Amino acid sequence: MNYLPVKLQDLAERGWDELDIIFVSGDAYVDHPAWAAALLGRFLEKQGFRVGIITQPDWHSLQDIQKLDRPRLFFAVSAGNLDSMVSHYTADKKRRSQDLYSPGGLAGLRPDRASIVYTNLIRQAWPGVPVVLGGVEPSLRRLAHYDYWSDKVRRSMLADSKADLLVYGMGEYPLLEIARHLKSGKDIRYLTHLRSTSYMSKSLPEGVLELPAYEAVKDNPDAFAEATRLIHQELNPYCARSLAQKHGERWVVVNPPALPLNTAQMDAIYDLEFTRRAHPVYEKQGGIPALEPVQFSVTTHRGCFGGCAFCSLGLHQGKFIQNRSVNSIVQEVEAISRHPDFKGSIPDVGAASANMFGLRGKDDKRCQACRQESCLYPTVCKNLQTDHSPSVRLWRELRRNPRVKHLFVASGVRYDLILQDNSGQYLKDLCQYHVGGQLKIAPEHVSDRVLKLMHKPSQAEYRKFVERFKKVNEQLGKDQYLVPYFISAHPGCELEDTIELTEFVRDNLQYYPEQVQNFTPTPMTISTCMYHTGLDPLSKRKIYVPRQARERRWQRALLQYRDPRNRNLVRQALQSCGRADLINSSPQGLLIRTEKNKTTRQSDRKKTKAAGKNPRAAKEPGNASRKNRKSHSGRGRFRPQG
Repeated sequence: MNYLPVKLQDLAERGWDELDIIFVSGDAYVDHPAWAAALLGRFLEKQGFRVGIITQPDWHSLQDIQKLDRPRLFFAVSAGNLDSMVSHYTADKKRRSQDLYSPGGLAGLRPDRASIVYTNLIRQAWPGVPVVLGGVEPSLRRLAHYDYWSDKVRRSMLADSKADLLVYGMGEYPLLEIARHLKSGKDIRYLTHLRSTSYMSKSLPEGVLELPAYEAVKDNPDAFAEATRLIHQELNPYCARSLAQKHGERWVVVNPPALPLNTAQMDAIYDLEFTRRAHPVYEKQGGIPALEPVQFSVTTHRGCFGGCAFCSLGLHQGKFIQNRSVNSIVQEVEAISRHPDFKGSIPDVGAASANMFGLRGKDDKRCQACRQESCLYPTVCKNLQTDHSPSVRLWRELRRNPRVKHLFVASGVRYDLILQDNSGQYLKDLCQYHVGGQLKIAPEHVSDRVLKLMHKPSQAEYRKFVERFKKVNEQLGKDQYLVPYFISAHPGCELEDTIELTEFVRDNLQYYPEQVQNFTPTPMTISTCMYHTGLDPLSKRKIYVPRQARERRWQRALLQYRDPRNRNLVRQALQSCGRADLINSSPQGLLIRTEKNKTTRQSDRKKTKAAGKNPRAAKEPGNASRKNRKSHSGRGRFRPQG
């Protein structure tokens, strides 16, 4: 099977003299459905277009951006699977030493704000050729937004980049429409009617909802909060209005989101053939690290109706679940099982929340008129059908494949939804067949006042699920554990809340939690608005925001209090809020004697290696092999916050 062209020689071998569309991506080229450039490229190729890819071009010269010559229709530009700033910097704004989407994990092969830089390169090299922006980075920056890394409100990325169009969300069908219009001879300047696109206008179109202007939101927290509220109110594709936001003398116009894809459309995308390998050009450089944990993972659906305040997934994929057919998924697993690299294990069958597969509203009309972002917060919507039998039936079919020895659900589940499944069969089958010793869940916190700001279920719901999980595993005779994710320093979270969470960890978890991350304000989310403005945009109430680097370090250190490197930070945090009662090494204290508790990553790795020879160590939670931990860690080191 051929890869998409990456050099002129590839065109010659196909007998082509030019390409219709050239993708420019900040990621290395991996021919896999989890890589947007590959998925979109294969999709447009299937529709009869000649497609090529330029990956990680050198932005200091025009040589790379010119290597496939001029496309007949347009350039499609993306920073990659991640926002380039998230890819490059930690939550503490420190430069990352690795880029898992680059050859050998080498950092520095893409620029900051890559979408803007690549577009400017194209404008210099190929003036007059249409440029379409897409991917996570411009999608979540399609309007004026707070940029954590520069600590200021920036303009729409469409305005800053000077691209012709911006496609937000999942772009297969909007891109196909653009390609067909341009092929028919239409001017891209007049493509102002397409869903899931944004364009610049010299005048305010009729019938749009006008947001507070960029000039207003950049300096006024109240105006920024109001703009955020209005944006989140207009996300339902069935009732959303077009939005317009003035930037100087022009308006950024955002058309309503695309309608959810039906099952046939989803199948048409995921039934495409992929090599599931990185392009051979990267072999000598060590391949692409991000591929290993997802090479044989399977996507069952798109969308998420959880509506977590800090999560951008629903903003990008929408809240309506778009399912593949069981037959399509079965056929993909069959193809995977015959792949020459396949060893018998499928590390993940699912999506952002695996147990949303097949779920929908009981009354479609009510869903189509609803402007709520979440179907689960503050309580599970009464109109939501919560029968998990679609997943149970899917798993049953997939287990019939004799070449698949292990099939895991590692992408995470919504435990509040599982509690709504009256039959209990989903959790039973999940634990019996599809958990590799550890199940990832995301309570994120235990302080109910913080959970409310996060739009997450209460601590009581979490405890209820923990008990049910234990009971099911006891009935099955299995020794399995929950791996909870926690977020520190979220807006509204004070040191007292973090201490409450730390004491919960101390008293209730059977192992030292590594899955902790400081809150990172990413563009367009409710939580990012809270961080920037100090306001809840939905209620307009003022909230506390832990912005200072010192307190952010304290909060994270408290949750990882068993790490001896955090000892001084833990002491400082406890002293600052008058909790001297916890400054000791007793069972109830949070200062651990370093000589008895060597829990650094180095010692953890030693324990992991020993676990293969020591049955007792192997049973200790959190001591799964490095290979198993990696295969269950999602796509690369970055998990979606949700």
